[in-house]
Amino acid sequence: MVRVIPYAAIQFCAHEEYKQLLGSYYGFQGKALTPFPRFIAGSLAGTTAAMLTYPLDMVRARMAVTPKEMYSNIVHVFIRISREEGLKTLYRGFTPTILGVIPYAGLSFFTYETLKKLHADHSGKLQPSPPERLLFGACAGLIGQSASYPLDVVRRRMQTAGVMGHTYSSILLTMQEIIREEGLIRGLYKGLSMNWVKGPIAVGISFTTFDLTQILLRKLQHSTNVER
Repeated sequence: MVRVIPYAAIQFCAHEEYKQLLGSYYGFQGKALTPFPRFIAGSLAGTTAAMLTYPLDMVRARMAVTPKEMYSNIVHVFIRISREEGLKTLYRGFTPTILGVIPYAGLSFFTYETLKKLHADHSGKLQPSPPERLLFGACAGLIGQSASYPLDVVRRRMQTAGVMGHTYSSILLTMQEIIREEGLIRGLYKGLSMNWVKGPIAVGISFTTFDLTQILLRKLQHSTNVER
């Protein structure tokens, strides 16, 4: 939760800002973006959130694979990693994370926004219903996770290398070692089927919650302005 809350908040906030910036740049202010700017806005939002919250992701990964006795709390993880392995370790696996976030966030936001636009064009409704938003978000999560999953595996391996007895110096060498030891599918796509169950549901709920919250806040803001 310590990592998920700021990551989601930064990502959705950044996406709205990037949509406005790209809309102004490409001349689509107040209108839906075309496919390429739509993908770029999502990628930039995900990259921004990942850059600002990456140390928290590193700490989460470490705590997930180590005995409870090794780290007492999040602050202890930060202190111990910094003291024993150096501050640079907090950003180990950063490159594959960013390379994975670009297609993941880009495709997720692109798919969700595209499905909403197609729904509006074909149904004549300005806004989809909550169940439809959940479905669109689930599709977005499924596509985004499938495209970026191998890099996510590499990221986790590099993050936990220090406590798992491995040394990974680069993305390509990490991939090569995983493929050599475990095989292409079993290595780079290990756990993907479970993510297909969990991921789409989580992403669908995230997109739906954000949209409905945004709609509610706009209504409250409009009501306040009318009263004034």
